Amino acid sequence: MSLTMLPPAAERAPAAPAPRDRFIDVLRVFGMVLVVVQHWTMPVLSYAQGRLTTGNALAAIPYVTWISQVMPLVFFAGGAANAISFRSAARRGGTAREWTARRVRRLAWPVVPLAVVWLPLPHLLTALGVPAQPVEVAARTVGQLLWFLAVYLLAVVTTPRLLRMRAGVVLPVLAGGAVLTDVVRFSGLEAAGYLNVAFVWPAVHQVGFRYAEGGLEWLRGRRAAGLAVAGFAMVAALVATGPYPSSMIGMPGMISNMAPPSACLLALFAGQLGLAMLLRPAVNALAARPVAERVLTALAPHMMTIYLWHMTALVAVAGVAVIGLGLTPTAGSAAWWSAAPPCLAALALVLVGLTALLGRFENPTGAAAHRHVPMAVPLMGGALLTLTITGFAPGPAPVIASVALGAGLALVSRPAAAAPRRR
Repeated sequence: MSLTMLPPAAERAPAAPAPRDRFIDVLRVFGMVLVVVQHWTMPVLSYAQGRLTTGNALAAIPYVTWISQVMPLVFFAGGAANAISFRSAARRGGTAREWTARRVRRLAWPVVPLAVVWLPLPHLLTALGVPAQPVEVAARTVGQLLWFLAVYLLAVVTTPRLLRMRAGVVLPVLAGGAVLTDVVRFSGLEAAGYLNVAFVWPAVHQVGFRYAEGGLEWLRGRRAAGLAVAGFAMVAALVATGPYPSSMIGMPGMISNMAPPSACLLALFAGQLGLAMLLRPAVNALAARPVAERVLTALAPHMMTIYLWHMTALVAVAGVAVIGLGLTPTAGSAAWWSAAPPCLAALALVLVGLTALLGRFENPTGAAAHRHVPMAVPLMGGALLTLTITGFAPGPAPVIASVALGAGLALVSRPAAAAPRRR
């Protein structure tokens, strides 16, 4: 069966929901948790005379990022989840626009409380005597996380159309586009690299479609190990011979493989996918255990809240430790290592509190409205992209972007009272 084949339109009888794929759940939860831990451990902060300077602890060990940079796997898992969700909705008689309205609404809704808190917070902190420069750094950093939602919004809205296309055609086009974009980028036109947002991440997302269809069942044992070796070997070759840096995350003053994304990430994804599929039987066995299942059940519904608020937790803890107490140990020193466990514990405690308070915003109130999806998506996408660039630093742009985001959400929402009753 082709990846692109959809259920016949006439099949509108309600179908039993498909069982959850534990492997995909683990990839999504593990990926986001690893992203959070990486963001918490890599900043190297120093503060003097009202100015905060930042460095990256992973600059000395860039090869760690070949494993810790798991965003390719997160997009892969998202592709599988979107394919499963869309086909399930289609079997129940839903339309592509209805499905898109529900997905984009749920994606953008958790940003509302973030904007409500962070639009006034920089002004409040400055009024309380916190120096302006650290406040601006914090406000911009929190907003930078929204790049993921902006790109994932693109992945969601293109899912219905890409599912109808043959993967054997789409994947080579996307991969070739990524390589060609890098050729232009590294020929001197750096800005052209941002075109890879439309090639790299959709390519990885498309492979998730193949998994959802069962098209990766052959990838196990020696074949999975072979793909892992080949993928990481390709990364090594690109780093050794090409313009690509050894770090798979952005480093100060260096070319980045992430912003904009480079074709090197496709090779990294191949290596990570092979490794993940090699471990899939063990992952499924572990996830079936009661304790692991309870952890997945507890974390999975709140992953977007955890992602959006983990940098706020870092701002709070680092603000007290660095600006308040003057604790700035050198990265890799004995003091730095000894401070890491209590700092991570404090960060986790703050994040748990924020998640308990704000996790309810994972589920929008009311119901989705699909009529104005073509108007809402550009508003929400533009808002998320603007906030990625400007963050919540004082100025008109974050305010305008937040209003646009709210307008987009309003266009795909209707009050609970207006939602049709289910019998």
